[in-house]
Amino acid sequence: MPHHALEILLTRPLTATELRNTARTWPLAANHDATRLMALAGGATPQQAAHRLRRRLTAQLPIDVITTHYPDTLGRVLLNLTLPPALHAALERDARHTHHSPEHFLQEALHRALAEHADREAERLEEAVRRLLAHAAPAHLLSAVGHALARPVKEPAP
Repeated sequence: MPHHALEILLTRPLTATELRNTARTWPLAANHDATRLMALAGGATPQQAAHRLRRRLTAQLPIDVITTHYPDTLGRVLLNLTLPPALHAALERDARHTHHSPEHFLQEALHRALAEHADREAERLEEAVRRLLAHAAPAHLLSAVGHALARPVKEPAP
């Protein structure tokens, strides 16, 4: 049975005791603030592995989302969510109207939202470049972008 690298995003940081106790049940690696965990789970598919992991750890962890750590061959990442009953019922109702499964309906909605976000971001960046070009020669702007990309990004001060 193949194993899949899965990332568990938590609704809150774990205490050291919670992490230690859960790691006895399933080997885990935590990030620096214990809000994200990595695990290997067996399953014929990533979906089966994520389902198995969620079933096993839901009682012990405040799980928000489980994702595949590596994208598949199409560049997609699996999201394993548990929706509240009212939201799940609404999703099923809306999916029925489109003659699709709830999973497919949600996938399409996410794809549309991500495409719209990418379009808005491209428009925002294009407008910013146009404003910069109004005050700088294209060669100077290109040189400045090259210098900025060559330097490590500094995180903003809190």
